[in-house]
Amino acid sequence: MIKDLTKGPAIKLILLFSIPLLIGNIFQQLYNLADIVIVGRLLGVKALASVGAVAPLFFLIMFAIAGMTNGFAVITGQKFGAGDVCGVRRSVAISTILSTVFTVFFSILFIVLMKPILFMMNVPEEIFTDAYWYIQICVGGLLTANYYNLLASVLRALGDSKTPLYFLIIASVLNVLLALLFILKFNMGVPGSAVAVVISQAFSVILCLVYIKKRFPILHLKKDDWIFKKENRKEDWNFILEHLNVGLPMALQFSVLGISILIIQSVCNTFGADVIAAFTAALRIEQIATLPMISFGVAVSAFVAQNFGAGNINRIRYGVLKTSMINLILSFLMAVVMRYWGTDIVGIFIGNDKTSVIKIAHDYLLISTIFYFFLAQIFVFRNALQGMGRPLIPLISSFTELMIRAFAAVYLAVKFNYFGIFYAGPIAWVTASVVVFIGYSINIKKLIFAQKFNLAEKSLEE
Repeated sequence: MIKDLTKGPAIKLILLFSIPLLIGNIFQQLYNLADIVIVGRLLGVKALASVGAVAPLFFLIMFAIAGMTNGFAVITGQKFGAGDVCGVRRSVAISTILSTVFTVFFSILFIVLMKPILFMMNVPEEIFTDAYWYIQICVGGLLTANYYNLLASVLRALGDSKTPLYFLIIASVLNVLLALLFILKFNMGVPGSAVAVVISQAFSVILCLVYIKKRFPILHLKKDDWIFKKENRKEDWNFILEHLNVGLPMALQFSVLGISILIIQSVCNTFGADVIAAFTAALRIEQIATLPMISFGVAVSAFVAQNFGAGNINRIRYGVLKTSMINLILSFLMAVVMRYWGTDIVGIFIGNDKTSVIKIAHDYLLISTIFYFFLAQIFVFRNALQGMGRPLIPLISSFTELMIRAFAAVYLAVKFNYFGIFYAGPIAWVTASVVVFIGYSINIKKLIFAQKFNLAEKSLEE
């Protein structure tokens, strides 16, 4: 269902928009949690470590795809906010073409270079084979991930955050059932879990396409939406560049975040299977804890994009301020939950008998939860800037985060063993939050000033 976010109570709209996103994100994490529960419980710590050792590489690729498709959807949302129906369809067509080309290229690139990459990541020999086949299968199915992210981003850009939720629930349940089938019945081991992920993602794409065909006439693309005409060559290329100007920096921004996590994982891989398994489990649990904050950030992006297209600058400022306050409260609540019950949840996933692994995971959570406030604000202000089509500041913050993470992970690991790795991410959150907050403040003030200046000019002309 299409939802206009330019009218009505801002906080109520953001809240109602974010709730389905939150539930959907939780079910999306079930893809990863299914790996932990099924692989960790049924196949053991080494099997879990093989998934965890390459998970950041998969996240790096997924981050790039998600960043690109979310960036393209910003243009779609702005066209919708401006009431340009033809522009919405044209934006979706161009987004599909561009994302397909990039995804195919990087899929082939990573498949060819996978073994050298895993050697560079210090993946231990004892888990190398399982890790290699797990990541190869996931990369081979990247097109399904791309198309789901693209379709879900477009639906959210038009104000529909519920439908992607329903399809994620179905796909997540399917993923769990298939993983159990492939591991228990067909004895496929760790690769069976990867096959389950790809198939379930493909099914969610089919569901999105069927739904759009039946319920979203505005997204029924016509032949002309795909064709580049000679007489409109300049206009077409400008529109493509408009998508690339937002999509590529966001893809690069998300990639930089992925690279920073990859560096940390590469250092973590040198400490053996127990540390890898603990770090993997703790990060996956933490991802769930931060989902409420992430969901409000995504809601802000859609809210800002539509209101930016409609020229409602003061409404943007109000919505962002209130969402920042909500995320402040959420960060405190999630920190309390993770400090007191996080390790119990880890024990459920990998088994309470793995005491050494649980102890390491507990140490990480005690450190990271102190810094949740900064992470929560990154989600708000970074997404607000992206919704306005201002990807430069988020990109700068991501590069800053990369440098801090890399330096902290390498330097602190030498000084304080694996405890040093645990501080790398939180230190980077502090720095990145300052960058995006300053960038947002400057940009929103410029937009408000420009709007007042334009209104003053119109008043003089009248």
